[in-house]
Amino acid sequence: MRRVLCLDIGNTSAHWGLADGLRMVETGSLPTASLGAGLGGLIERLQPESASLASVVPGATAVAWGLLGGLPEAHHLRHDTVRGLGFDYPSPAEVGQDRLANCIGAQVMAGAPAVVVDMGTATTFDVLTAKGYAGGVIAPGLSVMTSYLHGRTALLPELDPNSIRGGTAIGKSTVEAMRAGCALGFAGMIERILDSLLAELATQGVPSPALLATGGTADFLPPALASRLRREPHLTLVGLAESWRRARESR
Repeated sequence: MRRVLCLDIGNTSAHWGLADGLRMVETGSLPTASLGAGLGGLIERLQPESASLASVVPGATAVAWGLLGGLPEAHHLRHDTVRGLGFDYPSPAEVGQDRLANCIGAQVMAGAPAVVVDMGTATTFDVLTAKGYAGGVIAPGLSVMTSYLHGRTALLPELDPNSIRGGTAIGKSTVEAMRAGCALGFAGMIERILDSLLAELATQGVPSPALLATGGTADFLPPALASRLRREPHLTLVGLAESWRRARESR
């Protein structure tokens, strides 16, 4: 089995993992805005034998594939290259490559049915059933919430997402009020969407799904909500490693 550099390019950061099979030997992240320089140095250091790529940033995709595409059996995960997933969805081309990787990772780690909650710049919910990818929800991420009010108003400050942990529901200052709004709003959004998805799946006769969480802001969920979700921080990377394996076997 080759050692495969798995790269998931998001709007803010590109997360990477060096996979030996489905095990991540080493992981890290690079700023998407300066991906070229960072990725070149990473490849030189890790010396991967192949690569598996997913991206939601077209400009960065071109840069990354220019560096990775020449490796033996390099794989770019897209709706038309994915293997073993299936679609119960009218427009597979619309599904983000990271979301495809998440669902493949869910197949490996939990099987179907499953719901994956990926908390990054956007918060996405993806539903996996026995028929394959079945749809989902796209909502704002925590960083969008903490920066939006500052960006759209004259007087409200910008919050650091790391500052919203804890605190009271009734803010005693502008910052405390904003912190409460972001912390409670983010958790409440996650819980309401999740409950709605589960209710709809139940009406369709789908058995109770596994609930998986990934993404950097999953750490900000309150304990009661976090306990409902199985945290898999490398879910996307595992999905990319498995997608590479399937693509290689289908050749």
